[in-house]
Amino acid sequence: MSPENKQQNMKPLTAANKLGIYLPAAPDEFQTGSVSRAELDALRSDPPAWLVELQTDGPFPKDVIARKLGVSIAGLARAGVTDALTTEQIEALLADMPEWLTKERRTQEEVRAEAERIKAKDEARRAATNRPQKLR
Repeated sequence: MSPENKQQNMKPLTAANKLGIYLPAAPDEFQTGSVSRAELDALRSDPPAWLVELQTDGPFPKDVIARKLGVSIAGLARAGVTDALTTEQIEALLADMPEWLTKERRTQEEVRAEAERIKAKDEARRAATNRPQKLR
């Protein structure tokens, strides 16, 4: 088989990450086998019931939990959130807004604002160096 015809397979963890699901909650056949790119595309275009349920109700991996809560993965770790959470648990946290969540959301906002400030500063610097020089 030529390289362009060779089927590319990925580990179940990689496929789970691409699908945004928590691997231990997936069916055993998904956890133990490899997933081809074609199979991944098929799962995305026509997801089976188990995948729809996991993507809707969870449990979710840390990156998805962090995004849904508006915090960083490190913020989850600082708060001691180590287990996968379901949609119901995430919604309960958002409704209660514990002190750690409020603090971590504020921290995340500050980090994003600083990243935007640096980006704007870099763009201004690039624009200034690309500006034609005036003749005296």
